[in-house]
Amino acid sequence: IAGYLRFDGDIFPQATGGVNASPYFALLLLVTVVWAMGAEHYGLCTVKYLFAPGGKTQKGFLACFVTYAAVLAMMFFYRAASFSRLFIALSAVALVLLTIFVRVVFRVIWHLQRRYEQNWIKILIIGADEFAGQVARSLNCGQLMPCRTVGFVSLPGQKTAEFDAPVYTIEDLEMLASRNGIDEVILALPLSRFAEIPALMTRLEPLCVPIRATLDMGEDIFVRERLFDLGGMLMLDLHSTPAESITYFILKRAFDLVFSIAAVVVGPLMLLIAALVKLTSPGPVLFTQDRVGLNGRIFRIYKFRTMRQSVPDESNTRWTTQNDPRRTRLGSFLRAASLDELPQFFNVIRGDMSVVGPRPERPFFVQKFLRDIALYNSRHYLKVGITGWAQVNGWRGDTSIFKRLEHDLYYLRNWSLSFDLQIILLTLIRGLSNRNAY
Repeated sequence: IAGYLRFDGDIFPQATGGVNASPYFALLLLVTVVWAMGAEHYGLCTVKYLFAPGGKTQKGFLACFVTYAAVLAMMFFYRAASFSRLFIALSAVALVLLTIFVRVVFRVIWHLQRRYEQNWIKILIIGADEFAGQVARSLNCGQLMPCRTVGFVSLPGQKTAEFDAPVYTIEDLEMLASRNGIDEVILALPLSRFAEIPALMTRLEPLCVPIRATLDMGEDIFVRERLFDLGGMLMLDLHSTPAESITYFILKRAFDLVFSIAAVVVGPLMLLIAALVKLTSPGPVLFTQDRVGLNGRIFRIYKFRTMRQSVPDESNTRWTTQNDPRRTRLGSFLRAASLDELPQFFNVIRGDMSVVGPRPERPFFVQKFLRDIALYNSRHYLKVGITGWAQVNGWRGDTSIFKRLEHDLYYLRNWSLSFDLQIILLTLIRGLSNRNAY
């Protein structure tokens, strides 16, 4: 396509001005190999990518960007031939557009096939409670495969919900096997019936169909990859965190160090603030306090002092409120602009904190919230941060703890490096205009 557009409708460069075609075909081979690696890395060739609810265009663009960044880097050291810059640009645009086009065409063809009922997968669900109903609705409405639930099997002692499809008992499995009208079996079980799976597998063997399990873990278990192999043993994660992943450990730590060192290099601003704090009110420049961090560990946090000196127990057990008389005039400005947080970049360099994460709380309030609020301790599965998803949405200071926890748990479930960058950008935009920063 790039050759056709660049060389006046002729895809062979040698036909126009004696341009040598061989390097262009070598370039085609190189781009194809690098593109295949990029597409594999970003999962563009997976069914999960094709039917993901969001982020498809972003991943396709990233794969194309990485492909051409790598190719241009290689071409920088290749001096045997020169290439048309317009040709390279046109081919990059064409690759992005074709990536989107192929995905759209595939989805259109896929959805056309869904119209024919003979292509639908007929599913029998083992379980007949509300959770089994949720599983059926999810499968029937899913984009991946057209499914139809042909029945539910009620387990002994199970409270049966109301369904459109027939409800059978365990004793009916032999009769269902003789009908030969089932393509797959889904086990929809709560954790309390986990031990029944081996016996159920034996009862389901006569059906001769694939058997899969979806387990009701409850709302408080929120991990991304739950089943993994460890030395030949299958292990099920019930409370894993992104902090255990290599990506989080290396990429986030590297990002934290680079960003924090860059922030500390802006030394004149921090020195100016320190001088102003010292000149405008008696007492130390820095305020230190115990906070609760990753896995519940206690660490000392650093901030520019924004209040008059008081008894330590008072600051450890009392919220800062609007028009708080303890604040200095300079402190009010520093808190509103979040400039009092700048020394916490030293906490990040030490490893106590991250740039982005749930805000660290005082031990007194952590103990109080642990008794009063379910799942509160889940926010300590990640490193605490200077800024966070709750803070950029206005839930900071003397605001709803429940809303703050809700946003912290959302961040825990959806952490990514791009999400961190979004939060940092929002912090820079909203830092000077947050109405709850007092």
